[in-house]
Amino acid sequence: MQIDPKADRQMIGAARAPHVRRPWLHLLSAVLQLAGGKVELLRHTEQPWASVTFSGSRHTIALSFSGDEAIAMGETFITALPDHEFTLPRHIVADASVVAVDHAVSPEARMTVEVELLLLED
Repeated sequence: MQIDPKADRQMIGAARAPHVRRPWLHLLSAVLQLAGGKVELLRHTEQPWASVTFSGSRHTIALSFSGDEAIAMGETFITALPDHEFTLPRHIVADASVVAVDHAVSPEARMTVEVELLLLED
């Protein structure tokens, strides 16, 4: 699943200046690519984040992997995420962690993974 970064310009009702682009589309695209082709995006949330010296945003992403092959890809994703070097325009991923993993076996094997990523403006 790929997400078109240009679609960010088309968002209506966002409380921001029209020329400012947030990194969420690039981030989601990169996370989904890392997760592999057999992943379903369940939800994404974004919260502003700032410290004395940095500003950015915290992102929570929930993904679902259904079936044995997809779950194997999900396990690889879980292992790779914390050390993955993301390439995002004007942003740095300062922290990426898996915060929850849930397995279900009925009616089909399924694994749900929730991750949090901290993006800092470069």
